[in-house]
Amino acid sequence: MAPKTLTLTSLFFRRFSGSSSQSCGCRKMHSDVKLKDPFMLAQKDLKSLYEDIRKELFVSKEELKFLCDYYFDGKGKAIRPMIVVLMARALNIHSNRSGDLLPGQRAIAMISEMIHTASLVHDDVIDGSDQRRGKTTINEIWGERKAILAGDFILSAASMALARIGNITVVKVLSQVIEDLVRGEFMQLGSKENEKERFKHYLEKTFKKTASLIANSCKAVSILVNSDPEVHEIAFQYGKNVGIAFQLVDDVLDFTSGANQLGKPSAADLKLGLATGPVLFACQQFPELHAMIMRRFSSKGDVDRAWQYVLQSDGVEQTNYLARRYCQEAIRQISLLRPSAERDALIRLTEMVLTRDK
Repeated sequence: MAPKTLTLTSLFFRRFSGSSSQSCGCRKMHSDVKLKDPFMLAQKDLKSLYEDIRKELFVSKEELKFLCDYYFDGKGKAIRPMIVVLMARALNIHSNRSGDLLPGQRAIAMISEMIHTASLVHDDVIDGSDQRRGKTTINEIWGERKAILAGDFILSAASMALARIGNITVVKVLSQVIEDLVRGEFMQLGSKENEKERFKHYLEKTFKKTASLIANSCKAVSILVNSDPEVHEIAFQYGKNVGIAFQLVDDVLDFTSGANQLGKPSAADLKLGLATGPVLFACQQFPELHAMIMRRFSSKGDVDRAWQYVLQSDGVEQTNYLARRYCQEAIRQISLLRPSAERDALIRLTEMVLTRDK
């Protein structure tokens, strides 16, 4: 590992994770704990999630209903609502209550998936994508106008469900998610000339577009059960760190997995003009990438050359290392809660983020 790369990685990890921890191992902290399967523990609470979302999206106009139901077919990974459900139950136990979900907490799990899916619908329009989750995108089948309206309608239904929870603080916290999604999308349209500013820009964008939803959803379920700001911060920091790690791994998979595994074309980010972690790290070893990044890989042959530079560099390795650091911090945060099966399932889920292949 090059000293310069290690220094840069550590610098930005400390800045964006909220920790100065130097350890990067996830498993070793809990080698003596039999960690629970998060999918099994959350299955009961998630079983009717998509059915309830489809009820929220009930409309008389058949075409709009079909558009909105298209991605809520129960075949997604449901990672975000799973994290929210497990966090809620862990927090309930930590707060001397039963582990059962409060109605508002379950609503937040549902809302998180609705906001996430609406953002995907809009992202596909912006990116001109034709594949999502192994399916043809809404914009490809029905056109951009109807796709935008479908995304808007899903967001409006999520907003109505949020209002019914009846907690102003929760409304404020989850409204921040929508603002962050928009700001993150604007950040993705730009780049920075300076190397350090560019990496800071990338991590801020990653938080706003991906991690903010998980972090603020976790914080929202904590607000409903516990008045302690320190507990709210634990929930937020867990979601923030695991969310950033999830996206870092996603950026790695764009270089290491085939289209069949990802459900979208590989090298998709390069083709969209996006410089993600592997490219930014590779730029330290291959300065030729700098000009390509600034012109967003728009010249003929840029995508192929950038791909080769990344594969010849340690960009993938360094991005994976950074993801491990964020996972380590997520585990450190969630371990501050009282022991429970749900807390341990969140630890297991964090470790699974690093080993996923799609």
